[in-house]
Amino acid sequence: MMVFEHIARTSVVFGAGSFGRLGKVARELGFRRTLVVSDHGICQAGFTAMAEGLLATEGIDTFCFHDFGENPDSAQAEVGRLFAAPLQIDSILGLGGGSSMDCAKAINFLLTNGGSMRDYRGHADPPKPMLPMIGVPTTTGTGTEAQSYALISDAETHVKMACGASGAAFKTVLLDPELAASQPRGVLAATGYDAISHAVESFVTAKRNFMSDCYAREAWRLLSGSFERLLAKSGDLDATAAMQMGAYLAGAAIEHSMLGATHATANPLTARYGITHGRAIALMLDHVVAWNRPVAGTRYDDLAPDLETRLDEMARAAGLQRSLREAGVPEAMLTQLADDASHQWTGKFNPRPFDQAAALEIYQCAF
Repeated sequence: MMVFEHIARTSVVFGAGSFGRLGKVARELGFRRTLVVSDHGICQAGFTAMAEGLLATEGIDTFCFHDFGENPDSAQAEVGRLFAAPLQIDSILGLGGGSSMDCAKAINFLLTNGGSMRDYRGHADPPKPMLPMIGVPTTTGTGTEAQSYALISDAETHVKMACGASGAAFKTVLLDPELAASQPRGVLAATGYDAISHAVESFVTAKRNFMSDCYAREAWRLLSGSFERLLAKSGDLDATAAMQMGAYLAGAAIEHSMLGATHATANPLTARYGITHGRAIALMLDHVVAWNRPVAGTRYDDLAPDLETRLDEMARAAGLQRSLREAGVPEAMLTQLADDASHQWTGKFNPRPFDQAAALEIYQCAF
């Protein structure tokens, strides 16, 4: 029997139009001077201006930061800290996809406790309190809105670092499918498949428990039942709502169970070849499931008979590449990638012992 602790750090407001409650929620949390962290695409879509307006109606001053990329790194987080330091902010809003919310968390670490992002790798509460945050996801994928971790790349090594603390959890998350319904099909394909991988991986890790099983199983049901439907009919609000809640639940499953070899093998593909995270996940997930079957096959069958085939079907429906060769990864680099993967933190939670030799075998199958 696995011993575990369940702490609900985040309140969830779900439903069409819930974004309109942002100002009221922020006021109730005591927001007065708020850093709004949102990427350039979110600004162009008009969501940042909407957020500023909603906060202004409650007398809340806002300051917007946008200077970060799709995979925010430690240097960009430091730029955000320098921007926010003289503003005397008392709160942060992460608005957008996973990059916006992870960058918001990273800035919070540095602004309140100093140092560099390397100091926060892993999970250890820093000595000083972090600022309260609200998260508003506009995609249906990363699940960071449900987690006390920020995924930040090291600007020098490009290694992805999971930086966690209880204060890095959002106080409140607004899940509004009307925002997520506007995401481009390519974003849905990548982030949606990432969310699917979270449900699959968290369901079988060595750290799984009763609570993570509940989250992961329901996340799989929602995501696998709505992903292809939404791909086929963009803007379907019911399917978007199911994807959004599924992504949140999958993120909650990670919080209790962590991830495994899929993310350990996908992250080096992003670091070395710039392959978008969700697309890298799609290259690896079904191969990791097949490799894990000797120890996790029964649990995989609880999700779906012939799970590998089902995962391949969804990836093909999304137009995601199906081999490393197709993605432009040289066969000669597989050994180096395997060495990179063996040092990834998530690998140690994989249900089957994972090392450099294991990673190489999986990469060869994916090639």
